[in-house]
Amino acid sequence: MNDKKKKPQKLRARLPRGFVDRAAADIRAVDEMTAKIREVYERYGFDPVETPLFEYTDALGKFLPDADRPNEGVFSLQDDDEQWMSLRYDLTAPLARHVAENFNDIQLPYRTYRAGYVFRNEKPGPGRFRQFMQFDADTVGAAGVQADAEMCMMMADTMEALGIKRGDYVIRVNNRKVLDGVLEAIGLGGEENAGARLNVLRAIDKLDKFGPEGVKLLLGPGRKDESGDFTKGAGLNEEQIAKVLFFIGITDYAASAADLASLVAGTSKGAEGVEELNLIGSLVTSAGYGPDRIKIDPSVVRGLEYYTGPVFEAELQFAVTNEKGEKVVFGSVGGGGRYDGLVSRFMGQPVPATGISIGVSRLMTALKNLGKLGMEEVIAPVVVCVMDRDTESLGKYQQFTQTLRHAGIRAEMYQGNKKNFGDQLKYADRRGSPLAIIQGSSEREAGEVQIKDLIEGKRLSGEIEDNTAWREARVAQVSVPEADLVAKVREMLAAQAEDRVRG
Repeated sequence: MNDKKKKPQKLRARLPRGFVDRAAADIRAVDEMTAKIREVYERYGFDPVETPLFEYTDALGKFLPDADRPNEGVFSLQDDDEQWMSLRYDLTAPLARHVAENFNDIQLPYRTYRAGYVFRNEKPGPGRFRQFMQFDADTVGAAGVQADAEMCMMMADTMEALGIKRGDYVIRVNNRKVLDGVLEAIGLGGEENAGARLNVLRAIDKLDKFGPEGVKLLLGPGRKDESGDFTKGAGLNEEQIAKVLFFIGITDYAASAADLASLVAGTSKGAEGVEELNLIGSLVTSAGYGPDRIKIDPSVVRGLEYYTGPVFEAELQFAVTNEKGEKVVFGSVGGGGRYDGLVSRFMGQPVPATGISIGVSRLMTALKNLGKLGMEEVIAPVVVCVMDRDTESLGKYQQFTQTLRHAGIRAEMYQGNKKNFGDQLKYADRRGSPLAIIQGSSEREAGEVQIKDLIEGKRLSGEIEDNTAWREARVAQVSVPEADLVAKVREMLAAQAEDRVRG
């Protein structure tokens, strides 16, 4: 019998599916982007609010999972009092709960913004993650569509603040009431037709993908794709299909508004919806936002089961190459709409609300495609080398490091185990450090420090072939009195910055 103890198995490091680790460059890019979004939201008079990552599961509104499957769609756990809690699915349901809970203490209209992670317990796939960031703004307590028009203008201003030019984006606006009116006008009103209406919405949502002919098939008998797979249609007749196609085919809203009003005349909400769209169009046009920036577009069906009035979508119009190598329009990076029913669930009284939500990760991908991110270069820290390890010397190196930091210069004292000076310079080089600070015993006695220009030194080693060139080149290492350390470091960093601009 083998008495040798089994070696304990090493724990395998593995990232959970659908989640990502974020590196410094991505974190800085998101910070840069969200700072610009925040600036626009603040300018519009919105204030920040923060809600926790967890909510009681029954507060999640339409995302409430089945009672016997509490983890369906959301990540849930049971608290010690046996109540179910879930990681938030979006930022809107927590806001609705916050408003309802603090209704007597908040000033209406309540105008807030917040950025944060949301969680989806769904199957991950390419570009689909279980944790991602959203940046929302909402107005609660304003019933007029002026609040919706403002959201559209704020979204347009946000796109431009991020460097997305006019023509590369458009904010598309529709209204749930108008679409409901069209569906009622073709005989699909009432609870008994809820399933049929959903099928029509799904068909309309495929307009960008399949075009009017494909949507016509999906509204009627069904559509067969190239592979032979058949998608069952909504089963509408020719007259019904013609009316739906007229509605989603409107390209010049002003020219078609009268025909649309005639189509929805007599329906419970259709005419009201047309009036709201007309008012939004008038308000944004008066403020200088033409159809090149904000466009009334009846083909927008963004999550319409969630919304009760105007809906809007921010769409980027430039082409990118997808995973299959095809050129496609980048598409939606966010949107929103009026959701008058969400806060009301807690209150037992009507509470109007409207909001926008920007998908931060998706927008970041778009900005990378446009070369609009990472423009503010982060300089790696100056490295203070550790030449001697006695207490006095270490104290001196620490003093230099803190002096640089207090002067606003990124700096670090070498903390590794390598005693060899060459190895420390290699470390600094791998860090991308611009300068190394060096003081051996002879420099310390003279009260001086050596500053090595690592960027220039690297260039010289590749370019200089003779002594004349060496003498003419910028000196890659200088010696200065300790008191002049900060001034000389600033001067050398400024020279490097100038080189980068010229290069």
